[in-house]
Amino acid sequence: MIALSDKKLWSFDEFVAWYPEDSEHRYELRRGVVAEMPKPRGKHSRIAGDLAYELGTAIRQTQQHYFVPKECLIKISDDTGYEPDVVVLDDDEIAQETRWERESIITRGKTIKLAVEVVSTNWRDDYLVKMADYESLGIQEYWIIDYLGLGGRRYIGSPKQPTLTVCSLLEGEYELQQFRGDDLILSPTFPRLELTTAQIFKSDV
Repeated sequence: MIALSDKKLWSFDEFVAWYPEDSEHRYELRRGVVAEMPKPRGKHSRIAGDLAYELGTAIRQTQQHYFVPKECLIKISDDTGYEPDVVVLDDDEIAQETRWERESIITRGKTIKLAVEVVSTNWRDDYLVKMADYESLGIQEYWIIDYLGLGGRRYIGSPKQPTLTVCSLLEGEYELQQFRGDDLILSPTFPRLELTTAQIFKSDV
């Protein structure tokens, strides 16, 4: 992540108006600061793409009223917005999103069934900042896919190892459960999902 040098603090709407189309980078807005995010490449990109396919397949098989958009910007507040690696939206709630059709922007946590972040070197963003922001918005489920085991020991244990953390919202707070190796992922949103952590990390699902 690279914070742009402009000393100005941006509003969310200013950030959206500025966001360059067809950029080779992604951008997020964090407490008014525009952050340049390299587009996912290599294994990071493959894990996100394969997982989006698996979740889309699970949605079709169970006939849930969800969908996985290609692009989605989540407005957290008037000075913060994120673009998750994968997101699952509720088709029954999307009509309440006044900025969706025109801008692919989601403003209500209730519309988001699942947000997924694949960890890169800026692991603190995913484990600390985004977890707190997704929790405050009321996103029901959040996955942290740490396929390189980069997170802090207080999150993934010691010795560090590749870990997938499922955060489930209960009474306004996330409860965390870690999965490793051949563990079958337990997802409140996708209770019939038959996918192990190793399959996701190897990206050969």
